[in-house]
Amino acid sequence: MWVNLLITGAAGFIGSHFALRHAELKPEDKLVILDKLTYAGDRNYLDSIADRIEFVHGDIADQRLVNQLVENHQIEAIVNFAAETHVDNSIKEASPFLHTNVIGTQSLIEVVKAYPEVLLLHISTDEVYGGLADGQPGCTVETALNPCNPYSASKAAGDYLVLAAVHTYGIRARITRCTNNYGPHQADEKFLPVVIKNALSDQPIPVYGEGKQKRDWLYVTDHTDAVELVLGNGQDGNIYLISADSERENIETAKKVLDELGKPQDLIEFVTDRPGHDFRYALDSSSIKALGWSPKVNFEEGLKKTIEWYSNRVS
Repeated sequence: MWVNLLITGAAGFIGSHFALRHAELKPEDKLVILDKLTYAGDRNYLDSIADRIEFVHGDIADQRLVNQLVENHQIEAIVNFAAETHVDNSIKEASPFLHTNVIGTQSLIEVVKAYPEVLLLHISTDEVYGGLADGQPGCTVETALNPCNPYSASKAAGDYLVLAAVHTYGIRARITRCTNNYGPHQADEKFLPVVIKNALSDQPIPVYGEGKQKRDWLYVTDHTDAVELVLGNGQDGNIYLISADSERENIETAKKVLDELGKPQDLIEFVTDRPGHDFRYALDSSSIKALGWSPKVNFEEGLKKTIEWYSNRVS
């Protein structure tokens, strides 16, 4: 269906997996990659498809650049993975999150306003809904947004800008929101990479509070497969929620990693909880399942793959 795609943030964690899998699935498509190459990006992730992509080092907030790429490459769809995502960093300094997640998103909106035939597929997060208590049902597309930290607030703002542009200007846009991703290529600061790398080096593993916070884990390629379905079969103006229904307490996840590596659980070190830490996230994934999606990688299998990748990097 699509021939010329602009994929933003594709040197990062999820975006790189999407680019790799799309290149395999649709080898005839032209892929233009736009990435700022922040600390969380690594162009080497795309080495296996380097001869099949056009890589551009740049910022999605550079509207003139994005305009040029869309015009010069006859782009038909923009898949926007570009984002600042680490909550702890947003608490320390919110400005980069506003730049990319809000101003950058608006830049893409301005471009598709100028090229109304171009689809914008905007990748978002479950964190825009805020935290849930135990027993509360998963959030739906109709659930009101309630972001509780600067990162999630910036993502919610981006989502609202996209939806407002659909309503006001009639742009072609779709939004996906997913639960916690894990897998190869994730930035070292994230929870699972920290646990794995510290365990491999027998260093203390910091766990916030008592580790009772719950996260619903989604293997990264299951996520990108869902995004691919939304790109091909989704409806303009719709939001799709992606969840594997695999909730675990953070302390349980940390212990699982230690068990896999044969490391003692006394490496776990409880630390002061971060401000405003959401207790639990959960999504109702019926919207994406209606397109025929279901997760293929269970948590145990995905964790083994993730540990293997980080172990190889450390060695």
